[in-house]
Amino acid sequence: MQEENTQVEKKNFDFVDTIRCISMIGIVFEHSAAVPTNIYHNFYETFVETSVIQFFKFSTIAFFLIGGFLINHKFQEYTPGQYLKNRFKSTVRPWLFWICVFILFTLIDQYVIYFKGDHKLVNHFSEYFGALIIRVLFFTSYWFILNFLFCISILLIFKKHLYNIWFGVFWGCVSLLYSANLYFNWTVTTHSTALLGFVFYLWLGVYMNKFFDQIMEFLRNTSWAKMIFVALVLFLLSDLESFYLIKLGSHDAYNTLRVSNILYSLGMFGILLKMGGVPSIQKRFQPRDTTFGIHLIHFLLIDRFLPLIFQPLRLNFLHYSVWTNSAIHILRFLVIYTASFFIAKLITTSRAKWIVGR
Repeated sequence: MQEENTQVEKKNFDFVDTIRCISMIGIVFEHSAAVPTNIYHNFYETFVETSVIQFFKFSTIAFFLIGGFLINHKFQEYTPGQYLKNRFKSTVRPWLFWICVFILFTLIDQYVIYFKGDHKLVNHFSEYFGALIIRVLFFTSYWFILNFLFCISILLIFKKHLYNIWFGVFWGCVSLLYSANLYFNWTVTTHSTALLGFVFYLWLGVYMNKFFDQIMEFLRNTSWAKMIFVALVLFLLSDLESFYLIKLGSHDAYNTLRVSNILYSLGMFGILLKMGGVPSIQKRFQPRDTTFGIHLIHFLLIDRFLPLIFQPLRLNFLHYSVWTNSAIHILRFLVIYTASFFIAKLITTSRAKWIVGR
């Protein structure tokens, strides 16, 4: 019996690592975009752009769902204090390190600007530095860790209600408030500021773990054709909602918490669960060791180093076709993901491996 349980747990972590890897690819792909929203003025080009971006938009919600799968066991094995202590060592320390590196490179960049004759920063340094901290924490990819830990803390506080369906319904309604905010603009719409909007997906991952056998039985009894058809329909609905938000003048038409994208993300997560662990992905990409490192490194490369490559080319996206801009997007992604992966992998072989966590 013990051997059987070990095999089930091993299988569980196999699919977790595969979803981790695919989701991180999607997140890096999304962040590698260079073209501003709403630059196309016909249905065809807007549809192509939206579809390219939408394909991987399931990635953020998938990460929260998979995080819930994992913490379900951890909550039972450790006390809240022990769990948070372990999290600090494996997650918060590396996160703080790379935030400091990002801030350092940004300040060096401003120092170079100063020596070129722009002295504005000297007169307003404290204001600039404060704005930089706010930007890093809430308007870059580093928000994910802060948000993730915030959501975990909420689940820890209300641990005794973790398997109460009404607890999940409450947080689902909170998430939908952020969805509605895209239309009513009660507050800033960027998903990176939606600290409470992602608690539901972490909780849902915990709940799905509890009923994992039933869920997998349902997926096994559902044909690939049906699941792919449903995902395709939800994909098209997500495109249509983005079209509508663009028409309304939204600057966040691809927001993760669109209702259509929530449903699309759940549909894609079901497909990834049904697919299970992919040995070739785990062997080549080593997601358990490199995924967090890729997340911590990739935005630094995008924000600080990618301009050094592309700015001298003086690319004018407004005058290019959607296909050219999409090719540039893919090229930027390949450069950033490849560099981030190999840097993270190299670090894991050194004494400094703690800076990429796990």
